[in-house]
Amino acid sequence: MSRSAAALPDDPPGGRRAVAVWGIGVAVYFVAIIFRTSLGVAGIDAAERFHINASALAGFSILQLLVYAGMQIPVGLMVDRLGTKKVLALGIVLFTGGQLGFALSHSYAAALACRALLGCGDAMTFISVLRLGARWFPARTGPMIAQVAALFGMAGNLVSTLVLARLLHSEGWTATFAGSAGAGAGVLVLMLLFLRDHPEGHAPAPVVHKGKGFVRQQIARTWREPGTRMGLWVHFTTQFPAMVFLLLWGMPFLVEAEGLSRGTAGSLLTLVVLVNMAVGLVYGQVISRHHAARLPLALGTVAATALLWAAVLVWPGAHAPMWLLVLLCAVLGACGPASMIGFDFARPANPPERQGTASGIVNMGGFTASITTLLAVGVLLDATGDDYRAAFTSVFVLQALGLWQVLRLRGRASRRERERIVASRVETVHVPVGEPGGLRG
Repeated sequence: MSRSAAALPDDPPGGRRAVAVWGIGVAVYFVAIIFRTSLGVAGIDAAERFHINASALAGFSILQLLVYAGMQIPVGLMVDRLGTKKVLALGIVLFTGGQLGFALSHSYAAALACRALLGCGDAMTFISVLRLGARWFPARTGPMIAQVAALFGMAGNLVSTLVLARLLHSEGWTATFAGSAGAGAGVLVLMLLFLRDHPEGHAPAPVVHKGKGFVRQQIARTWREPGTRMGLWVHFTTQFPAMVFLLLWGMPFLVEAEGLSRGTAGSLLTLVVLVNMAVGLVYGQVISRHHAARLPLALGTVAATALLWAAVLVWPGAHAPMWLLVLLCAVLGACGPASMIGFDFARPANPPERQGTASGIVNMGGFTASITTLLAVGVLLDATGDDYRAAFTSVFVLQALGLWQVLRLRGRASRRERERIVASRVETVHVPVGEPGGLRG
């Protein structure tokens, strides 16, 4: 199949109002990403402030992501049941409280609790934004809408690397983190005033919820779809190399292992974000037009990432050359857009009432891999006396695991998707005009 699915009879119309409402959700996600990645430019400062070693420093990001990953399925179920607006409101309150608490913390334990709270609120944003896009825009635009949402998320990362990093060293820890928390209050007001779950006339069909039995069935039915599992493993394999680099270990690696100044290292982290934004637009356009390009793009990104990391880690001498580090950061920039392809496998595999649950399952993949790698790098750094080259070899282990699962599932996922497309077309043709779900004149 060379093109994405055609418009469905009950597709939302899109348009300017859709862009405006969806934009509010994206703004919430943008702020959440600023808060999530703020520690990435403050890792060295955090180690000094709380008097901790590499493993304890990794504990901040590990706990934050552990909470995030653990919340994905519950959040998916909440979004399917409660709608986007209620879940986003709760998420904003939690991640803003976590950021403010982190600003005021003076002990490691208190700061750790605040990052967990932040992770819980952050977990409620992206799935909600994906659901919002699906409710306001036609299905054929799904891949592009998802990539644009991720692009704005990476713009939040750019704010961290360019703005928060400078404020941290000019204004100090408390002023920087407490000041940034004000953005959470701003998007909360916008969302409460203007956000709507769906356009008029396009409310989802009511779903009967039967307590714990319904929850188990919802998860089981979603998981049984090969496309859901395929999406999870694509997300697992592609996202974590860049996530680990940007979230915590990139700045220490470039400064302490490669001998760069903080300014130069910050520029390279910015390059990762800028490439991510550019590649996201390209991947979104390509997949919207050529659905079959999903797997080649994902596998190509994995191969390029592994090749560049290997070149940096085995380079003879104390430091890799600048041109090679630039290439590495450029390739890492493609990891985020490639991870979004995972949602493009899960989306057509599940009906609308399971989209939130499916997105939650997929989103667990990359964050589980990121948690594992963050911990592995921290432990290996302590065990090897801060040998970053040895520590980053853990990247290849998780890439190999994810690649094996993707190759194992690709046949089943492809067959099942073709079956669903054929069944959907037959059902659309045979439903009488004027009935719910039928063709409209």
